Amino acid sequence: MEEDFETLVADVFSRKCTSRTVLETITGRWAILALAALYEGPYRFNALRRRVDGVSEKMLSQTLQALERDGMVLREAEHTIPPRVEYSLTPLGREAAEHLLPLITWVEDRMPQVMSAREDYQGR
Repeated sequence: MEEDFETLVADVFSRKCTSRTVLETITGRWAILALAALYEGPYRFNALRRRVDGVSEKMLSQTLQALERDGMVLREAEHTIPPRVEYSLTPLGREAAEHLLPLITWVEDRMPQVMSAREDYQGR
């Protein structure tokens, strides 16, 4: 039986809605950074790991698997010795990254205000 996903209505505020898992995946620290890095172009695993400084091999692998599961990342493996695996964004992943990039820019641009707020908070 084929489901009609085109008529699916999602509501992230509903605890039973599966859209929450997608939101949780793409807004995770490593997923945001992986999507932003892959927006620059395809990466092999170790190059992506270097680009997303601080992520462990295990976390990056889990993040990429979750993004692949949700249709955001394409994993292409060439059967060579040694195997060559490259990751890139799907159109859906590219669209997600386009929404996340302004958030990243905003965070970077607002760090002086954030640091000042943190200092004020610590002083109270």
